[in-house]
Amino acid sequence: ELIEVGGVLAVAEDLGLERSRLVLLGPGEGVDAGAPARHLGRGVEVPAGPELIGRVIDPLGRPLDGRAPPATRRRVRVERAPIPLAEREPVTRPLRTGVFGVDTMIPIGMGQRQLVIGDRSTGKTELCLDILAALDRDTVGMYVAIGRRGSDVAAQVQWLREVGLLDHGLCVVTDADDPVGLIQLAPYAATAMAEALAEQGRDVVIVYDDLTSHAHAHRTLALLMGRPVGREAHPVDVFYAHARLLERATQLGRTRGGGSITAFPIIETQAGDLTGYIPTNLVSITDGQIRLDAALAASGLSPAVDVTLSVSRVGSKAQPAVVRQLAGRFKNRYAQFLELEAFARFGTRLEPTAQAVVEWGRRVRQALRQDRGVSRTWADTMARMLVVQAEGFERAPQPELGALVDRVCASLRREPVFARLGTGHATVEPEALDACRTAATRLLAELSGHDGSAGEGEPAAAPDEPGDRP
Repeated sequence: ELIEVGGVLAVAEDLGLERSRLVLLGPGEGVDAGAPARHLGRGVEVPAGPELIGRVIDPLGRPLDGRAPPATRRRVRVERAPIPLAEREPVTRPLRTGVFGVDTMIPIGMGQRQLVIGDRSTGKTELCLDILAALDRDTVGMYVAIGRRGSDVAAQVQWLREVGLLDHGLCVVTDADDPVGLIQLAPYAATAMAEALAEQGRDVVIVYDDLTSHAHAHRTLALLMGRPVGREAHPVDVFYAHARLLERATQLGRTRGGGSITAFPIIETQAGDLTGYIPTNLVSITDGQIRLDAALAASGLSPAVDVTLSVSRVGSKAQPAVVRQLAGRFKNRYAQFLELEAFARFGTRLEPTAQAVVEWGRRVRQALRQDRGVSRTWADTMARMLVVQAEGFERAPQPELGALVDRVCASLRREPVFARLGTGHATVEPEALDACRTAATRLLAELSGHDGSAGEGEPAAAPDEPGDRP
């Protein structure tokens, strides 16, 4: 319940006959002993509706962008009963992240909950912001900053404004200086706003940055209120706190509007340890995880996605048909490369066919590099898979390999046979894929300066052209 104490909003956490415990949602400097308290007769509510798009607000809907308060016509409860399973639908529609390694090997669907996990400074926030920037303009992107450093939040919001996300999205912001009650409320308030849009048929993608800070805020409140704590001094209900948040991400059925909420919670690990209390909780709650590795980040790979520990439990059900056809062989061969590379570290001499797989995989790893703000379309992803699987790719010259792949992909997309793949959402005949593979092998040989003979490999991939940015 919402209480006003000395002009400051507060949430009643514990109510008693003689004493109640309140969590302030504003500065407490003006709240003194004897300050009047008034029950407002309602729970915590936030503004909701399309009027929020383009705005930067706090969890209570108050503007942080220097503009007037959002002129919404509706308010919704932050806490509400979860949507029944009968009113939800399976996750089947693909979400294009624009990240080649994710769209091919860790496919994500609309309505999925995909954890982004890794150590500090491995690029977790940057990856999620790139995903938001790649969204189609009819998809609402939401960035939720939870107790982050103010300068970092300002930089992220400015970047999102520059790439155009605020034309079809919004930011819900708390920084480290905000009251702990407001920080703890932030993800729930943002999700309530997202639910209102989803029930109007909109697809919403929401990034929680990050739930480590949220868990710390939840722990602080629990300790202040004298609640029992458990592992790592977290309250015993921290699993429930995150489960009831993330279960609200779903694909709604038609009776509830038909929209969806796709959630990307971010969590920070220490020294790559995935067995911490909060990380293990969130891995068990979500539908998969994208794990970013500090060693890969230090080597210059960006995004530093560790595909061996990343998984999507929705899997290929949420991939366009042609991407799924191409990705099966690609994922299997890349997994074989990772096994052989680990084996070769012991100094074991590999037979020629195995060495060719290792050379191929090392070049694929280079091709997985993607600059900040670059977004791959589905057509680019299909072409890119064709190119990196093209016969002879394991002998492609490594200097400037990324530029070579881009040139081959651009040429492949202009080939008449590539048009037979269409948008990628409908299954095509094997003959069409074989024709594209042949074209990719020919173009790779022509543009790399070798004839491509005596090599083993498979189909390949595609680059960025001016029209590839969303």
